Amino acid sequence: MNKNIRALDITLDKQDSNVASIKVKLNEADYQSKVDEKIKDYSKKAQIKGFRPGKVPQSLVKKMYGKSILVEEINHMVSHAIQDYIRDNELKILGEPIPNQQQIETIDWDNQSDFEFEYTIGLVDDFTVSLDKKVKVTQYDIEVNDKVIDETVDNVRTQFGKMTNPEVSEEGDMLFGTLSQEGSDIVHDTTIDPVDFTKTNAKKFIGKKKGDVISVDLSKLYKEKAQQAAQIGKTEDELEGIDLKFNFEVKNVNRRELAEVNQELFDKTFGPDTVSSEEEFRAKISDTISENYSRETNAWLNKTIQDELIKNTPISLPDDFLKNWLKLSGEGKVTDADIEKEYDIYADQLRWNLISNEISKENEIKPEHEDIKEATRQMIEAQFMGSGLGQMADQMDSFVEHYLQGENGQNYMKMAEQVQQEKVLDLVKDKIEIKSKKVSLDKFKEIVNQ
Repeated sequence: MNKNIRALDITLDKQDSNVASIKVKLNEADYQSKVDEKIKDYSKKAQIKGFRPGKVPQSLVKKMYGKSILVEEINHMVSHAIQDYIRDNELKILGEPIPNQQQIETIDWDNQSDFEFEYTIGLVDDFTVSLDKKVKVTQYDIEVNDKVIDETVDNVRTQFGKMTNPEVSEEGDMLFGTLSQEGSDIVHDTTIDPVDFTKTNAKKFIGKKKGDVISVDLSKLYKEKAQQAAQIGKTEDELEGIDLKFNFEVKNVNRRELAEVNQELFDKTFGPDTVSSEEEFRAKISDTISENYSRETNAWLNKTIQDELIKNTPISLPDDFLKNWLKLSGEGKVTDADIEKEYDIYADQLRWNLISNEISKENEIKPEHEDIKEATRQMIEAQFMGSGLGQMADQMDSFVEHYLQGENGQNYMKMAEQVQQEKVLDLVKDKIEIKSKKVSLDKFKEIVNQ
C-alpha cells in the first residue's frame, strides 16, 4: 500500500496479520529546502567569536553544523510522516514503531543524498466482544458469622488495650531488647513480636525475663529481607554478606491487656455516642466488616469479569514485537528473563485494555469531568476516614482540584481512566449473567488464593 504524505514516499508491507514494516524514502528535494531554512535561521542566531550577532556566514554555519541540522531535520520529517501515516490510515498499532537500527548505522550522512528508513510496527487484528447472558460469572457475598465478629472484637480490644510490663513473658507478649553479635559491631535495640512466627520459633520467647539472652536466626524468624534488615537497623542492600545469627538480650516484656468492652471502647472505635451497648457494638462491627469486604468481593468480581472476557475474546498479539519493544523501552533496565517472567501478565492486561476500549467505542462511554471529580472526592474522603481525619467537607473541593492538577496532569488522566473502567464494567455487568453466592470469609480467601 502506497501513499504520499508531505511529498514523502511511504509504503506499508504486512509481514503477517499483526506485524508490518513501514518504509520511508527521501530524496534531496524532500528535505533540502527545510535544511537550508534551518541553516539560515542558525546564522541569524549563532554567536561565534569574530562575528557580530546575525552576521555569521551561512557557509560557516553549514560547515560547522550542517550535518547535525540535516540529521535533526530528516528525523523530524520521518517521525511526523510515520505518525501521520498511522493516523490517516487508521492503523491500530501496539507500542511504538521500532526503527531498523542496523540500517540507520550504515547511513553515510556526509555523502548520501537519498535515504531510506524502515520501522517495524505491531498491529491489532479486528476482534468482536460478545456481551450476553452466555458470559457467566459468580459474585461472592461474605457471610459475617459470630467467629469473624469475635475475632474482630478481640482485635479492637487489643488495639485499644493498655500496655503493661510483666516480669515473665507469656504467649502473645512482645519483647524489647538488644540484638548483638560476637565479632561484629552491630548492636541494635528493637522489639520482637512473635505473633507471626511459627509455633516452634514463638516458643523461644515464652517464659523470658529481663536479662535473659536468646539465640536467634533472623532469616528463620522473618521471611522478608526488609524485615530482617529493619531488626538490625540496616537496609536490604546493606544486608548483603551479614550473618543473621544474633544474641537477643531481653530488656523489657511488653504485654497489651485487652480493653474492657464498655462505652469507652465503643467511643474509641466508632466515635462518641455512635453505639451504646455491646449488642449495638457487635452489629456495627458486622456492618463495617460487610462494607469492607464488599469492596474486596467487588474487586474480585471485576477481575473475574475481565478474565472471562479475555478468555472469550480471541485477540492475537505480535508477541515477539512486543517483547522487543518492552526491552527497548526499558532502556537497559529490563532483561529478557524479566520480560519472559512477566509477559503473560502484561499480555492479558493489554488484551483487557483493548477489550475495554472497544466496549467504550461501541457504547460511546466517556469519563465526564464531573464523574472524575466525584471519584476523586470519594478517594480522598476514604483516605481521610482511614487516617481518622474525618471528611473535612469544607475543604474537600480544594483538595480535589489540587490533586487533579498535580503531576502535570497525570493524576487527572489516571482518575479519568479509572472512571472509564468503572463505567465499562457497569455496562458489562448489566449484559452478562452474574450469579450470587454466599460464602464464609475463610472460603472467600481460599477462592482468591487458588
